[in-house]
Amino acid sequence: MAYKPFDLTGRTALVTGGNRGIGLGMATALAQAGADIVIWGSNAERNQAAEVELLKHGTRVKAQVVDVSQEDQVREGMEEAVAALGRVDSVFANAGVGYGAPSFVEMKTETYRKTLAVNLDGVFFTFREACRHMVERAEGGDPGGSIVGIASLAAIEGAARNEAYAATKGAVISMMKSVAVEHARWGVRANAILPGWIATDMTQGAQDNPAFAEKVIPRVPARRWGQPADFGGVAVYLASDASSYHSGDTFVIDGAYSIF
Repeated sequence: MAYKPFDLTGRTALVTGGNRGIGLGMATALAQAGADIVIWGSNAERNQAAEVELLKHGTRVKAQVVDVSQEDQVREGMEEAVAALGRVDSVFANAGVGYGAPSFVEMKTETYRKTLAVNLDGVFFTFREACRHMVERAEGGDPGGSIVGIASLAAIEGAARNEAYAATKGAVISMMKSVAVEHARWGVRANAILPGWIATDMTQGAQDNPAFAEKVIPRVPARRWGQPADFGGVAVYLASDASSYHSGDTFVIDGAYSIF
């Protein structure tokens, strides 16, 4: 008999920042595993393009224009997603920005605030609304759910010239742990994913930098850039019954870079 826990048929997964990069990589795998998909993104054209691609996998797909830094948009977006698809079983808080500065002392307060607005406030709003829905379902006799925050190696390593970004990603881990402890009684689990050097739009500058290619990527034991598709397996695992007793953990997906 085939092992069934990874089958996501009848489940709905919501991915913020799901129209490209790691978010789209996860959404694609979740759809392939049978889940209906909701993607949030602030760019309508990218949302539409992602929706077209995801529909090829035969599940329902809903793309919503949502800026996660705006509390009202997150609340309304979650309500709309639940109304349209009936439920949300897993939420991947992936939307993020990567603003840095030439040095810490040159980092503008505006940069700091913009980074926190998306990477921290956005995750807080998303987690809170997801938990609200899952607790309501549980109290109605339908417990369970999975909350996943996309952090970064910057949360656990020194990210020079990126202090604001690093602070937000460390906070995501702490927030996830609190959610995991408080919501376990409703069958809701919470985990974090920490990507390493992944080839996305956010890292395009590093990808185009010959010095980076010469000095950094060779230090990755896997000897390559990570790809968005590399996050499909862990996304399906965390959305599935296979992880029903796995909560409060951090998944480092970095080709062994951080331990080398």
